[in-house]
Amino acid sequence: MTTGSQPSPQIDTSKAHPARVYDWLLGGKDNYPVDEAVGAQLPPEARDAARQNREFMHRAAAWLAGQGIDQFLDIGTGIPTAPNLHQIVQRVVPTAKVVYADNDPIVLRHAEALLVSSPEGATDYIQADVRQPDAIVEHARHILDFDRPIALSLIALMHFITDAQGAHDIVRGLVNTLPKGSYLVLSHAASDRFEELVEQVTAEYAKGGIELGFRTRPQVERFFDGLDLVPPGLVTAPEWGPPGRLPEPEDSGIYAGVARVV
Repeated sequence: MTTGSQPSPQIDTSKAHPARVYDWLLGGKDNYPVDEAVGAQLPPEARDAARQNREFMHRAAAWLAGQGIDQFLDIGTGIPTAPNLHQIVQRVVPTAKVVYADNDPIVLRHAEALLVSSPEGATDYIQADVRQPDAIVEHARHILDFDRPIALSLIALMHFITDAQGAHDIVRGLVNTLPKGSYLVLSHAASDRFEELVEQVTAEYAKGGIELGFRTRPQVERFFDGLDLVPPGLVTAPEWGPPGRLPEPEDSGIYAGVARVV
């Protein structure tokens, strides 16, 4: 496990951060009062959404490893919560290589201790923002072979990137660096489900200085333009997975999908 010899950055505890609010929603301890202040004002469904996101990532990562994918680029990693993506895929493919990226300095502090690879595989971590895609890809090339299929994982990330910040262009640029046979794994908060909750969640995050860009199903589907969505397509997070491996049916305000680069 390496972290690119990056300096230890300062953590701003005066402002909430999406990764730490997400950690709080998952019941983690690596957050600060400012993050809890946001999370505590969110409706109970927000905790359900965080769990659904995590469970979708687990199912998607395991399925991809089962398809023979042994390289993963996970952007917006969040604070490590076991099992992490590399633990899931290396159970299936011990030689799998995983590069993590996140823009929260607290993630870097945990990465060296918690994002530890199997002896046969490799993990790496870079502190970077998805709005710096070139830097992420340049770093990832030291670990991943961009001539072979790679799974790009963007879990509960892009609704923190607004249209004005070029969300769809960022994803398209990242996908364009991937060879054929690669996959995009993406989950995203919906603006057209439980609209009264969307307003509450958006307002509470805004109080914490975090701008949200929830999207409709067609807007989320645009992230997959030109790609081959694998069954069951773009659905809610609890609805995605191999037959017989889905959780109990439940409502969800999260869209999720996996698509192949063709």
